Formats: sequence, C-alpha cells, structure tokens
Amino acid sequence: MQDYNFNEYFDRFPLAMAYVPWQHLTQIYEDLDKAFCTGTIFPELTKPFTGRRCVK
Repeated sequence: MQDYNFNEYFDRFPLAMAYVPWQHLTQIYEDLDKAFCTGTIFPELTKPFTGRRCVK
C-alpha cells in the first residue's frame, strides 16, 4: 500500500461545483405575519409541506 499525501491528492480536484440560476422575485408579502409563518417574504418561494416523500 502506498503512502498518500492527502492534501496533495485533494488539491487536484475541486471541492464542489454548483449551478444556481438567478431568481427573479417580483412580489413580497404585505402581511409580515403571514411571511413569518411561511418562512419567506417572497410568495414565489412558498412551498407548503404536503407530508409525502419525494420518491417515485
């Protein structure tokens, strides 16, 4: 078994790469209590929990 210098090995590869598209949020909640309850001030980001799993 070879001895590896892990720092040298991992420096050759990026840690992570991501693509995040720009979000164009056009509206905000006027009722701040509703925004607080939904967890966002942007109605486009409101994703209610349906209680189901994300599997087919």
